[in-house]
Amino acid sequence: MTSNNLSPTDTTQLSGVSPYLGARVFALLFTSTARGARLARRLVAVRLDEWGVPYGTGAHETVVLVAAELATNAVRHGHVPGRDFRLALRVDDGLARVEVTDTRAERVPPRPGQLPGPGPEPADGGRGLLLVEGLAERWGWCPRPGAPGKTVWAECALG
Repeated sequence: MTSNNLSPTDTTQLSGVSPYLGARVFALLFTSTARGARLARRLVAVRLDEWGVPYGTGAHETVVLVAAELATNAVRHGHVPGRDFRLALRVDDGLARVEVTDTRAERVPPRPGQLPGPGPEPADGGRGLLLVEGLAERWGWCPRPGAPGKTVWAECALG
């Protein structure tokens, strides 16, 4: 997490029930480190369980795995020294949306459907998004509005 020591229940973050159609929303900044990616994965797992998507279910495991891959990619490919990444989780109407925003604009993933096929793993990795593409209903990315960087997102069905 960022150095301002926000707790997972701090009221300055988005958490709990959204005023928009009863959606559950959680968002937090994490340090752009392996530890930050692990913490992001763990907090997604906890939030899903609290929101009625229990541990051990296929939907829980899928969303946590997708969040872990996107957070790891933000650390591995989107890291800018001194900058954090932001993870947002939204659960609404049987769908979970995970968004991970980093501050590195010049390294962008391929568009959905344009990922390299099976074969030897590239030197810089590159297989995590194949996993995301296989697990998520939809995924994509867009430039970060008003600042350098990008947001990679994925939507997973919960039912």
